[in-house]
Amino acid sequence: MAFPRREKPVSDFVSARHIDEEISFTRNDHEVNGTIHKILENSVIVKISEDDAERIGVASNLTVVAHKNYSVG
Repeated sequence: MAFPRREKPVSDFVSARHIDEEISFTRNDHEVNGTIHKILENSVIVKISEDDAERIGVASNLTVVAHKNYSVG
């Protein structure tokens, strides 16, 4: 039995986001800049440089960032 998906309102901030938009966020005390690769309901997948990936200790140049943890620009 499948439950129907409840539609949740999307904030103006999230609805204004688009692919390839530049954002910045802090991870492990490092300021990181990247571009939005995919927009999800509660977060974005961000493409960052290989150097930044190594600096913050992630395995690839794609990382997930919650909407509340990044700024645009």
